[in-house]
Amino acid sequence: MTIGHYSKLGFLKIHAPWNVLCREAEFMKLKLPTKKVSHLIIFKCHDDLFHVTWKLVCLSQLLYEEWANYSVFYKYQPIGLVRKYFGEKIGLYFAWLGLYTQMLIPASLVGIIVFLYGCATVNDDIPSMEICHPKTNITMCPQCDQVCSYWKLSTACGTARASHLFDNPATVFFSIFMALWAAMFMEHWKRRQMRLNYEWDLTGFEDEEDHPRAEYEFRVMQKSMRKDRKSQHKEEKLTCQDRLPAYMTNIVMMLLMIGVTFAILFGVILYRISMKAALHMSSSPITRNNVQLTVKTTAAIINLVVILILDEVYGAFARWLTVLEAPKTEKSFEERLIFKTFILKFFNAFTPIIYIAFFRGRYGSFFFFFYNFLLYNILFVFKSYRMEECAHGGCLMELCIQLSITMLGKQLIQNNLFEIGVPKLKKLIRYIRSKQGAFQEEERQKKLQRYEIDHFLEPFGGLTPEYMEMIIQFGFVTLFVASFPLAPLFALLNNIIEIRLDAKKFVAELRRPVAARAQDIGIWYNILRGVAKVAVIINAFVISFTSDFIPRMVYQYMYSPDGSMHGFVNHTLSYFNTSHFQEGKETMDPLLLGYPVDICRYKDYREPPWSETPYEISKEFWTVLAVRLAFVIVFQNVVMLMNDIVDWLIPDIPKDTSLQIHKEKILLVDLFMKEEQCKTYMHQSTASPSDYDHCCRSKNSTAAHPRSRPNNPNIGS
Repeated sequence: MTIGHYSKLGFLKIHAPWNVLCREAEFMKLKLPTKKVSHLIIFKCHDDLFHVTWKLVCLSQLLYEEWANYSVFYKYQPIGLVRKYFGEKIGLYFAWLGLYTQMLIPASLVGIIVFLYGCATVNDDIPSMEICHPKTNITMCPQCDQVCSYWKLSTACGTARASHLFDNPATVFFSIFMALWAAMFMEHWKRRQMRLNYEWDLTGFEDEEDHPRAEYEFRVMQKSMRKDRKSQHKEEKLTCQDRLPAYMTNIVMMLLMIGVTFAILFGVILYRISMKAALHMSSSPITRNNVQLTVKTTAAIINLVVILILDEVYGAFARWLTVLEAPKTEKSFEERLIFKTFILKFFNAFTPIIYIAFFRGRYGSFFFFFYNFLLYNILFVFKSYRMEECAHGGCLMELCIQLSITMLGKQLIQNNLFEIGVPKLKKLIRYIRSKQGAFQEEERQKKLQRYEIDHFLEPFGGLTPEYMEMIIQFGFVTLFVASFPLAPLFALLNNIIEIRLDAKKFVAELRRPVAARAQDIGIWYNILRGVAKVAVIINAFVISFTSDFIPRMVYQYMYSPDGSMHGFVNHTLSYFNTSHFQEGKETMDPLLLGYPVDICRYKDYREPPWSETPYEISKEFWTVLAVRLAFVIVFQNVVMLMNDIVDWLIPDIPKDTSLQIHKEKILLVDLFMKEEQCKTYMHQSTASPSDYDHCCRSKNSTAAHPRSRPNNPNIGS
């Protein structure tokens, strides 16, 4: 026993004798090899020591050199060593993160090919060529009220060409590929998890019943004290009626937080509308020519800053609400906390993206009636603002800008800078406080022991933040990948750094957590499956309603006179008589182009002003809508069917692991049978105990336990 002191803190080191460890191992039913293998010699000190290549090194130092080092980013993780030092629960997290990163490699390659295909075919895209043609003389209607004026369609050339990079026929293929990729990733993880369960002796592991949390028992005690003492009634648990106020508070506060997210979204919408009008009134031609890019980029950055701030606020709120519920066990507490945090952070990260993808500028789409009534007539009741419209190239380019800035910003700022800077800052603050308040001069001068240095490290706060950032990234990679095929590539580059960053944080920045056993990654697997299922539906709607894939296909096969895309741009533009502007909505500079404009064009499927039903939805709109809905149904069912086929073809348990488990059972039965034969032989004869030992050794010499394989710490790396 070793006792040390550091100011008012005491450190106690307890040594457990071998017989005590053996007894506790028997109680825990730990499985060990039946043969001694001298392939790897294990020692114990204050830290675990390993005899590797004839050198005695601490396990923590070995992990720091071979795992928490950026120079070994191209190597597999030593998952076996991670499990030995941190326990199975943390080992499973890094095994899952490693497999997820490996699976991003083929997704990144396909995404790069899709992007390069868009780059290679941009000069062959007929609609963008028509828009960029110098002789294109189509006059477009103002994009905002009063301050905006008429403009030429040819000025949208850059946006149209950039949109083709992400909105091309390869987008559909990539969406199907990523849906199958998500299914294959889930299946491969199940196989990987089963293999690790076998190698780590977790196949027969059962979670022990958690003890009630102290907060729960305190609430039960308070309830018992409020009861009439004469009734001698003892409450053993909290009922739903006891938790009803907490449940109602949870529902109200969750809805309030989601409402805050929507309120901020509408604030950004007002910013874009106001900023667009202000920039159009600028006297600088450069400013007026770059209004769209300026507004989109600044709005996306504002959204990113708000998302980063609200992520921290929502995390604290979710913990407070979970504590208010007083769950009985730690497992229940963790699952409820994870669920609340995921819901809030999911809405926080994806609400602006969902708005751009499905609601912005949808005057002539499936969402026309809902959008027009709710947003235009309720939120903008005074009608002082005109609702946002997408650029002529479509909303897919704007969706790509928003998604890329949000994803890259979260990865760079939140996942990397915060993870590096915050622990170091907290460590420095703790050291300064301890140095100023508790130490004498001679104590400050002495050399600190290792356990005293470790005291200044950041306490381990659980794996929830690590899983959460990867789950949100998984959402960016799968949910809207049709608009940003380079998302898997950026996720891969981030995760290569993230693995080593997390490794260094666990080894050098955090106090060593208490090892915990676990068979799987828990509720996170169900969340991943849910995100993968939703991704199929969302990508179907993105391709159908956000991109121009369906309108182009309908025009080419139903309305094109020669079966080509020539004339598609003119087909998608409707006519508007400028004399029909409402009072106060007309442009203040009608002669900006140098001539009066009687008829202007806007992107929509509506009847011309000279028809019997002017500005009503045309039959072309209903045709495109029908094809869009049909595409969603077909895409969803085909991809779901292919996912089920992948699930059926890939077994959950690897064949070699299944055969090994079966072989173990046979050998164990054989071992027990031979043991019983020895006992029967001893009972029926007068042999001595030494004869019994000789009998058992001779009969069991060929019945070695299959788990007598080398206890290699790098297994499963």
